[in-house]
Amino acid sequence: MPIDENRLGSDTRKSMAEQESVTVLLSSAYEKLKVVDLRGAAELFEKALAVDFENSEVLWSLKCSRFWADRLARLEILPNPFERGEYAVSQWKAFASFVSKLEGEFEPALFAFKRFAFSLALGQYEALPPEEKESHEADLALRIGVCLKGTGDYVGALRSLEAAARERKEDAEVLAQLADSYAMQGDERSSKALFREAFFLAPQRIDVELLESGMVRKLAAKVSAMGYRGPELAEWIPVYGALLGVFGVKRELKAVEVGKLRQSIYQLENESKDGGSDRAALTPRLINRYFWLIDHYIAANEDRARIDEVLLKVRLLDQSIYKQYTA
Repeated sequence: MPIDENRLGSDTRKSMAEQESVTVLLSSAYEKLKVVDLRGAAELFEKALAVDFENSEVLWSLKCSRFWADRLARLEILPNPFERGEYAVSQWKAFASFVSKLEGEFEPALFAFKRFAFSLALGQYEALPPEEKESHEADLALRIGVCLKGTGDYVGALRSLEAAARERKEDAEVLAQLADSYAMQGDERSSKALFREAFFLAPQRIDVELLESGMVRKLAAKVSAMGYRGPELAEWIPVYGALLGVFGVKRELKAVEVGKLRQSIYQLENESKDGGSDRAALTPRLINRYFWLIDHYIAANEDRARIDEVLLKVRLLDQSIYKQYTA
């Protein structure tokens, strides 16, 4: 039977037209998500499905919209905007886990849902009455900064997080988010310096799941692949950050900071000798402080003997880390 070329051409044109229609519908749906209109986005996904019921991106997006429809129903029963904002952010982390189990990777769709989640949370925080905004001032500046970063507004995120950092100069969570925003703006030097500070102060207070910096996410994944989890994972990140040069931007310590560092080391050494239940986290925390002390001795041109004394302590704690550090 002869091939009907006109028929083939007609089918091809129809397929192209359908694909263009699906692309337009998806793009429009993503714009709906941008303004936190999940219902409008879901309707457009359904229309796209009617055009091409096998389109992988459409099917993926529909599953995601159903995930968030369920969460929105739960969010609406929470009594306070601050609680609703916290819930929306927590569900973004749940969503990231959910998405990791789906087949396919669709960056435009993922970013659209990410922007939806953080715009949703941002709207809740901004809806707080004035008196509650005052009582949550520093917390709010941090959370608004995180949300703005999540929507892709890095300039706004920096402005809000810098305000939070002025109020909380030694808050690991604030400094880590500020570092993350610098990273997303391309300021690698400021980012590395601030990440180093944050992971020195309190690694376990830093929510790595809310960080976007590629270098830190890769570092965390590498440490996780070694089998570390929970508090241990957080404490080992700065150790390997130092070994791999991720936290390689350092500053000179003030005299009072050197005194605090030595006191912290003394306290941790005593805790480590006691063999408490937190020993698994104490070891990397102590090693990181040894690294800081060695950096200080080098910057201050101290005798090599003092550096060797600290290196010996690192070696006694972890032979493998010592070899990597001195290689």
